[in-house]
Amino acid sequence: MSRLDSVLRRLTAQRDGLNWVAGQLGDLPGDIGEYGLGNGRTYDHIRELMPDRTIWVFDREQNCHPSCIPPEENFLRGEADAMMEILIAKGVKFALAHYDFGHGVNAVDWAESARLSPLIAKLMVPGGLLVSGQPLVGFTEIVGPPGIPSQRYMFYRA
Repeated sequence: MSRLDSVLRRLTAQRDGLNWVAGQLGDLPGDIGEYGLGNGRTYDHIRELMPDRTIWVFDREQNCHPSCIPPEENFLRGEADAMMEILIAKGVKFALAHYDFGHGVNAVDWAESARLSPLIAKLMVPGGLLVSGQPLVGFTEIVGPPGIPSQRYMFYRA
């Protein structure tokens, strides 16, 4: 598969997965954790899907498109583990977490997602949903929407 086809498959899975999970949340209380701002496309999609929820965005830098800059008070610039500890101390809870950190090297990405999983778990409400491009540890994997290839995007319940 070409890299172009791979990125198209990833973006389609991301969009379809987020659309699906938005319909699964119902009245589950909690905010949203967006792990990885990047260009801001996913953040923009999430805020359109769920405009009534607070979205906490984690990234080392803010290099997104100007139309996708999150509110300053909800952008957590720095290392994710330190930023999660701040939210844990504040009592913030997520109904949904979208994990999109990655360097493009599976061994590195999977080690990081495994390392961060326990902190993510502390932020999740019971029954909360997680959507991830990387395997997460300590959550119950669930079947996502039809049409998303196995291991392309993963879905979990806290």
